[in-house]
Amino acid sequence: MDILQKEQKLLKLEEELRSLDDETAIQEISDKIKTYKQHMMSKLTSWDRVLLARHVKRPGTQDVINYLFEDFIELSGDRLYEDDQAIIGGLALFEDQPLTIIGQRKGKNTEDNIKNNFGMPHPEGYRKALRLMKQAEKFNRPIITFIDTPGAFPGIGAESRGQAMAIANNLYEMSDLKVPLIAFILGEGGSGGALAIGVGNRVFMMENSIYSILSPEGYASILWKDAKKAQEASEVMKLTSYDLKEFGIIDGIIQEPIGGAHHEPIKMYEAIYRTLRDTLRELNDMSRFELATERYNKYRKMGFLQRFNYENLQEVVK
Repeated sequence: MDILQKEQKLLKLEEELRSLDDETAIQEISDKIKTYKQHMMSKLTSWDRVLLARHVKRPGTQDVINYLFEDFIELSGDRLYEDDQAIIGGLALFEDQPLTIIGQRKGKNTEDNIKNNFGMPHPEGYRKALRLMKQAEKFNRPIITFIDTPGAFPGIGAESRGQAMAIANNLYEMSDLKVPLIAFILGEGGSGGALAIGVGNRVFMMENSIYSILSPEGYASILWKDAKKAQEASEVMKLTSYDLKEFGIIDGIIQEPIGGAHHEPIKMYEAIYRTLRDTLRELNDMSRFELATERYNKYRKMGFLQRFNYENLQEVVK
């Protein structure tokens, strides 16, 4: 039974609770719900975390922006082609400090998902993100990014407009930005599509988010020629927040309520708020040179770790 099936049972218990008016019965069902959460929904597999990262009700970038920041002003377009709705960016205040906010957004319904291309940016989206990053550097504003994408859009149009170049250029420019850059992985962190706005001085993952070279379905298709083995692939890929923290790829894990952040989104927002506040205080004390140098060295070291882990993974696959 995966986490979504367990959630359905939990929803039935909560529905039963709402229909009761007897105090004894209410207390009995409340205790049952609490016990069920602790024993059935607290120990998650990698596949469970994949399902939660993709959950339709999971709080996304727009939700976080609306809750955490004041006076958000959206800025649009890459000044070359058009505005990509899969990337949202702009200016905002956080505890009276001006920031540049950039994030990937999906949607809450079919119409929004189509409008935002299911959170898969085109090259113009990444060029827009870089334009805002360079503007932030010019005016000495910290950059906060929110990652939630299956990956960059792989269509012919995106490729013909320079998808690979746009991502590569972002990686190159971000490595040398001389302002604080803090990245949060909210849901899915898919491949270069995620990394293109995620080269941060600090990178944090929500507990039930994922960060990987491609989707479990894609991995299973390549490795075993069978996308139906995605669940098995998710265990091999080491894509959870706990895996990546152990490897030194990320800097911290933001805990979620039992069963996922969508059950109590306010707790998620408040946890991000505390992490962002403390991290900004730390990075604001660093010089522009220190910020760029630390970030560069961080990813140089990470490249070594990735090669080491790849060699180990080859043994697992054999």
